[in-house]
Amino acid sequence: MAKRRGNPNWGKPEPIGPIIPVVTSFEQAVKEFKLSPDQYQRSIRLREWARRNKNSKYIPEPLLQAWGFEIENTL
Repeated sequence: MAKRRGNPNWGKPEPIGPIIPVVTSFEQAVKEFKLSPDQYQRSIRLREWARRNKNSKYIPEPLLQAWGFEIENTL
């Protein structure tokens, strides 16, 4: 018997499993610093974390603009 070639599941829909929410590094930092959304802009620790990670981690744009940070565009 000849070996069958190709993907036997081609054209079949992928099974849909439970959607698992992804926690961003920003959300982890906020949780670690125990901040509520109204405290983000006033937090010195969060601002320093954002300054160090602004080019490699997700940080909400309005927050970066409020702090006056420039983002290096690598695209």
